[in-house]
Amino acid sequence: MLGHSHALSGLAAGAATLPWAPVHGTVSQVAWVAAVGGFAMLPDLDHSGSTVSDMWGPVTDVPSGAIGRLAQGHRWGTHDAVLGPLAFGALAVAAAGAFWSSLLLMALAIGLALRALNFAIPGRVENTVVGNLVLSWGGAWLLLDHSPNPGWLPWAVALGCLTHIAGDALTTAGIPVPLIWIVRRCRLKLLPIRTGNIVEKALLVPLFLAATVLCIYLNTEARTALDPLVERILSLG
Repeated sequence: MLGHSHALSGLAAGAATLPWAPVHGTVSQVAWVAAVGGFAMLPDLDHSGSTVSDMWGPVTDVPSGAIGRLAQGHRWGTHDAVLGPLAFGALAVAAAGAFWSSLLLMALAIGLALRALNFAIPGRVENTVVGNLVLSWGGAWLLLDHSPNPGWLPWAVALGCLTHIAGDALTTAGIPVPLIWIVRRCRLKLLPIRTGNIVEKALLVPLFLAATVLCIYLNTEARTALDPLVERILSLG
């Protein structure tokens, strides 16, 4: 799948899981949805030259190269539906205990979401290294400084990774068969959808966007705020 499809599917997954997410309050809910959306890009850290790798220059490109070698190439280890979420989730567990490392994780998620969804954002600031750093770290600071300790970050990382892997499983490139690929290279391909084709752009992307909006409406205070407005508009008719 394309980067923006992964990010939108992650936002939809984050919004859909709000009733069960370990977050409380509007700010934490926003942080959860944004984090899952951004972390839905994370498995592509195995590919040098990807959106994830290029985002912060050498800061993300150097780890990307190391992860790619460790994962045995693009769409292998990091795209294993068992190993990928476990590995990235374990790193998040180690980082979630302190404010600054949590801030780094949240900034990474926001930066990834901004880069992936740049097609809908006016200007190009979020595509530059400095601009993305300022926006993502500033957004992460605002969210975490106004919400409780984000011990939920590992869950957001794991959910985002799983969402990414599920999306790639729908394409012709597929994903590695969990664990088995280590001894015998084999892939799982659920649907014959080519990355970037009309099905993805005209069907899946609008579906992910609609699901995100609907789930935010149903699972947050937005419903309480919007219902009176909707009723007023309907009464005018």
